[in-house]
Amino acid sequence: MRLSQYLARLGYAPRRDCERWIAARRVTDGAGRPLADRSPFTHDDVRVDGAPLDPPPGVVVLLHKPAGYVCSLQDRPPLVYDLLPSRFRQRDPVLAPVGRLDADTTGALLLTDDGALNHRLTSPRHHVAKVYLATVAEPLRGDEGAAFAAGTLVLNGEPAPCAPAPLEAVDAHRARVTLHEGRYHQVRRMFAALGHHVTALHREAVGPIALDGLAEGAWRVLSAADRSRLADAPRRAP
Repeated sequence: MRLSQYLARLGYAPRRDCERWIAARRVTDGAGRPLADRSPFTHDDVRVDGAPLDPPPGVVVLLHKPAGYVCSLQDRPPLVYDLLPSRFRQRDPVLAPVGRLDADTTGALLLTDDGALNHRLTSPRHHVAKVYLATVAEPLRGDEGAAFAAGTLVLNGEPAPCAPAPLEAVDAHRARVTLHEGRYHQVRRMFAALGHHVTALHREAVGPIALDGLAEGAWRVLSAADRSRLADAPRRAP
C-alpha cells in the first residue's frame, strides 16, 4: 500500500491531499527524513508534521459517553464523534460504536474499526457482559433481584423471556445489573416490566473493560493487553 493511501485510510485527508503533503516533505520517518509515496514504512516510524500517526488499523477506543450524545455518524448533533479527534470519523474502515447507548444513557462506549471484533462483542452468541448502574424513581422493593435472575421476565411486545440478569441493590433507588444480551432499551424495559421507571442509566463496563476513573467526555485508546482481554471475553453462556 502506498503511503498516501495509508494516510487517507487513517482519515488524515483525501488521498490526493496526502500525496501533496508527501511531495511537500511534511511526511517523514522518526528521524525526520522525508518519505516518498512509494517508500517502505512502518506505522510507528511515520510522522506527519513531526507528530506520530493516529492509532493503526484495529484500534479500539473507550469513550466515557455523557448524556445527550448520539451513537451515530448520521443523526443530529451532538454526536459521540464530536468528542473524538475529527479524523477518527473519516477512517476507512469506519470507527464504529460497539453496540449503542441511547442518548440519555451515560458511560462506557467502545468504538472500533475492527469489524470482526465488533460483531463478536455484539453477537448474543458470545454473551459478553455489560454492567449497568440503574437509578429508579420509586424505592426498590426487594423482589427485583429474583425477578431479573429467574430467566422468565418477558418484555412488552416480545415473546421470548430475557436471559437471567444478575441484579445487586446498591441503595434504595439504585441497582447494578449485568446483561449478557443486548435487546433494545433492555434495562429500562426490564425495570418497566416490574413497574419501575428508570430515571438514569450508566454503563460501567463492557466485558473486562471498565471506565476506571476515565472522566466524562474523555476517551482513551485500549492497550494491546486490554484488546487481548476483550478478545478473550466469554464465548459461551454464563
